[in-house]
Amino acid sequence: MSMPVEEYDVVVVGCGAAGMTAALTAARRGLSVVVVEKAGVFGGSAARSGGALWLPGNAVLRQAGIVDDAEATRKYLAHVAGPEVPSPRREAFLAHGPAMLDLVREHTPLAFAWVPGYPDYYPEAPGGLPGGRTIEPRPLDARMLGSDVERLAPPYRAAPAGITVTAADYRWLSLGTHHPRAILTAARLAAGGLSNRLRHRRRLTMGQALAAGLRAGLRAAGVPVRLGTPLTDLIVEGDRVAGIHAGPAGFPVRLRARRGVLIASGGFEQNEEMRRRHQPVGAGWTTGAPGNTGDGIEAGRRLGAALELMDEAWWGPSLPLTGGPYFCLAERNLPCSLLVDSAGRRFVNESAPYVDAVHAMLAAPGRVPAWLVADQRYRDRYLFAGHGPRTSLPRRWFAAGVAHRADTLEELATRIGVEPGALGTTVHRFNEFAARGRDDDFGRGDSAYDRYYGDPRNRPNPCLGPVRRPPFYAFRIVPGDLGTKGGLRTDERARVLREDGTPVPGLYAAGNASASVMGRSYAGAGATLGPAMTFGYLAALDLARA
Repeated sequence: MSMPVEEYDVVVVGCGAAGMTAALTAARRGLSVVVVEKAGVFGGSAARSGGALWLPGNAVLRQAGIVDDAEATRKYLAHVAGPEVPSPRREAFLAHGPAMLDLVREHTPLAFAWVPGYPDYYPEAPGGLPGGRTIEPRPLDARMLGSDVERLAPPYRAAPAGITVTAADYRWLSLGTHHPRAILTAARLAAGGLSNRLRHRRRLTMGQALAAGLRAGLRAAGVPVRLGTPLTDLIVEGDRVAGIHAGPAGFPVRLRARRGVLIASGGFEQNEEMRRRHQPVGAGWTTGAPGNTGDGIEAGRRLGAALELMDEAWWGPSLPLTGGPYFCLAERNLPCSLLVDSAGRRFVNESAPYVDAVHAMLAAPGRVPAWLVADQRYRDRYLFAGHGPRTSLPRRWFAAGVAHRADTLEELATRIGVEPGALGTTVHRFNEFAARGRDDDFGRGDSAYDRYYGDPRNRPNPCLGPVRRPPFYAFRIVPGDLGTKGGLRTDERARVLREDGTPVPGLYAAGNASASVMGRSYAGAGATLGPAMTFGYLAALDLARA
């Protein structure tokens, strides 16, 4: 039986934020486009994420009154990305990100808002903004997507039924009952959730809103989306990529691309063999999308494409819970807690950006696992991994060794295999810092980023509080990730490059299938999705010119 053949101007592999933005852009430029997606749902990593975008100089920031000097932004991104990332790529992202957002706002139901006060991750660096450059989608009514909403990939952690939580809300919710604004935010969200249930209305936020809004834009533009259609190989004619072979076993299809193919199929975080080949940790601690097994990266590599940053990921300290890893965001910033290694010593600013915290974990032996040590005051005040203050933590956590509880620090140290005297000395020194409000060892709380997820009512430092009220807790911390950040080397037009720097004709890549423009660091919340969508947009512009 002959293989069915279809022809389009552009074939996009992957129905996440990068792929959908590229397809939307190409369609609005008059090109015929098809999107193929390996999973039976759309949205990829974007649907599982917070949905934030780091996009300097965009119209949403200007409307919010955020002054974003172009030269300062260049200095900041150069500082963050480092010399490994070529200047033309950085410049392309900064120059075209605002126009990409304008197109998305015009041709989808998405609207965006500045996340108030969410700092860049290095706000004190040259060009950094303490008020931040992060925006997020405004809530969307799920009904605008019709029956397609049933094929939206689920979020990483779902809010209770009917509750609509934004990134701006999460900051206050993490404070549990210890801040009036936290209590007011929780009450407002509960009231909104009741209203949604009574009106049988489903509101989408964060990554769910972003993915749904982009999918609605594709539907309005008439772009077909093929779910359950994995890439099996690239079609090459002469030296040019001319399409793909795709489809589940027994149902292959040949999709020809007159202008080119965009690989936007995500990273390789769920591919155990690739993780072990390139990275110090395996796939068990990632929160990335289940279908992200590096298929697009491997297809490009087989054609001679260069790979970069394959040892890197969007790292984050995580709890290896029995139901899957939990990515710790605010938990490390809050007072009355500290992070120690197997020798009972601190080794990092606990409130540092999550990529930096894991870099510190991987920099020396004895730090995997690490232990987040906290006291009862911490548990009485704050939300922890989705569990409210003063609530009992799941027994299965203790049975699995993820959590430990003891009446004394000496007993706690014994339970986690740490020398009791060493832990006691570390906690004593830490408590002295907390009393003074100054961390002389690691500077915890010095940065505006540290303080964003701290407790404003905790004085004199919102991130430092003594660990002294029994019982004491220790939580196992491992180097988790949101996805890998290495992949196909690309240029400022999102063209895939060979080792000699020449482009592979007809082949483009964006998102986590390509090496990140952020290098080994992370400029701010949304520095995954902002560049992913921008380079998808740039790929489509280049394909339209082809």
